Amino acid sequence: MGLGTAPKKVAPRVPRRHGEGDKEHLTSLGGLAALSLDALSSVAYGPEAIVLVLVAAGTSALRLTLPITLVIAGLLAVLVVSYCQVIAVHPDGGGAYAVGKKDLGATVSLLAAASLVIDYVLTVAVSLAAGAASLASAFPSLAPHLLAICLIGLVLITAVNLWGIAESARALMLPMALFLVAVFGVIGIGLTRSHPVAIVGTAQPVHVTEALGVLLILKAFAAGCSALTGIEAIANGVPTFREPRARRAQRTELMLGGLLALMLIGLAWLIRREHVAPRGGVTVLAQLTAGSFGTGWAYYASNIAVTLVLGLAANTSFGGLPVLMSLLSKDNRLPHLFGLRSDRPVHRYGVVALALMAAVLLVAVDAVTDRLIPMYAIGVFIGFTISQTGLVRHWHSERPARWRLRIALNGTGAVLTAVAALVFVVSKFAQGAWVVVLTVPALMLLFSRIESYYRAVGQELALGRLPQHPVPMQSLVVVPVSGISKLTELALSAALSLGGEVVAVSVHPDPARCADFEAEWARWDPGVELVTLESPHRSLVHPIVGYVQRAQQGARQVAVLIPEVQPRHWRYQILQNQRGLLLATVLRATTDAVVCVIPYRLTSR
Repeated sequence: MGLGTAPKKVAPRVPRRHGEGDKEHLTSLGGLAALSLDALSSVAYGPEAIVLVLVAAGTSALRLTLPITLVIAGLLAVLVVSYCQVIAVHPDGGGAYAVGKKDLGATVSLLAAASLVIDYVLTVAVSLAAGAASLASAFPSLAPHLLAICLIGLVLITAVNLWGIAESARALMLPMALFLVAVFGVIGIGLTRSHPVAIVGTAQPVHVTEALGVLLILKAFAAGCSALTGIEAIANGVPTFREPRARRAQRTELMLGGLLALMLIGLAWLIRREHVAPRGGVTVLAQLTAGSFGTGWAYYASNIAVTLVLGLAANTSFGGLPVLMSLLSKDNRLPHLFGLRSDRPVHRYGVVALALMAAVLLVAVDAVTDRLIPMYAIGVFIGFTISQTGLVRHWHSERPARWRLRIALNGTGAVLTAVAALVFVVSKFAQGAWVVVLTVPALMLLFSRIESYYRAVGQELALGRLPQHPVPMQSLVVVPVSGISKLTELALSAALSLGGEVVAVSVHPDPARCADFEAEWARWDPGVELVTLESPHRSLVHPIVGYVQRAQQGARQVAVLIPEVQPRHWRYQILQNQRGLLLATVLRATTDAVVCVIPYRLTSR
């Protein structure tokens, strides 16, 4: 492809695991449903954001909605081509984070990661809050329950994504199709009509508070750029696609760019032609829908489709952030558990972490969209700027064919997205953008500290270096016993098979009980030494821990073998004695002994 979008051929490094077949991964169309709803649904508020800024200079300034949208569409084209390049250069996903790490250094990659994490969490919160608000507009009785609606929606989306990304794509295919039909129907029918069929909402007086100048136009441009949020998710989630992953992801990115550009330009054209201005109680898109369809069933069906997709747009983050968190864990910048996958495959810890962060944010703002919007889009535009700048450096160092054209393309995109990010921060700082300004460096510090911890651990463990030869040590195997039974026989047999000295340790509340148990042990005579400990307070854990600590004082390795009854059915697990689990936990925390748990599996229960 002409602009460096041809993917690199990457040979498979490991055999596929169960669940990694094509069935569990995304097609190009499935990727559009699973990873693009955030970007597609932004047409519901992107053009309106431009109108709300321009109207401060009077209704005559609204004529600039179309030119500004055309500039945004041009930037969209640059970003789509650029992210196709990112997919080709980094087929393992990661987007701006991968670009920053490879081409711009550790600090910039931390900035990209922090920005993307914030953006993904905000995308979930904003999408659910906007969807709940839109639903309450149609059904006012739901207005007092916005937070509950958001949390229920969050639970449902989380559950679907825990099941698998391919399943979430199948579930979202129909809502996406209905949304596209509704929006393109509004544009197509609206352009064929000579005047609006109906006007909805209440007229509002327009007060001119700003002069139409460069600053206002920049604010309108930055506000309209909120329609571009989400286009980076495909590049972040390349591993979720079917083979050939890079080409499928690029195809999805191009489809998203084409659909989004057509919708933005079409809606802006209608806004200019019909002189649409903000009205009370309705959105700009609702006004355009009424102008095209009237106020009949098609109007309500379209609004419901928009509401549904706005709420489901949160799914985009569930396809992108868990993959990003897995990459961060591989780079030792997040706990390694975020790199674990289930068989489907799903990064379930990342999915759950995203759901919890979004839930906390929704509760903090009481699911009020206006409290979230000032923080929204800043993170993603920082990511846009980093990915564009990184590609400029990549082309300059690699110098492939037509590298100057690629530098000019990505350089232009970097400048425009940097301007948009700066305008966002300055214009919305007091309204809530300061939260993002403080949170980004805090996350960068967190990632850096985690990386420092893993680096220190690696140095202490001498990872990457050959250690000295192992030295055999004398061993002592301690087996806690509470009575004589098949469980005791199993534990002692296992201990004897390990070799070395074996000692059975039993704890009793008084000397008489100790003497009785010693006599019973002598009659059984298993060939293992018995040590009885007195515990007047009937504590099992502390006497055994103390014995192990004393046994470790010599130059020998101590192992503790704890027998445990394992029922056939999980529902009976709570009925079993949990002292073994408690003992194992305390021993691991306070001693250097090897702690083993041997299960005795019941056959009847």
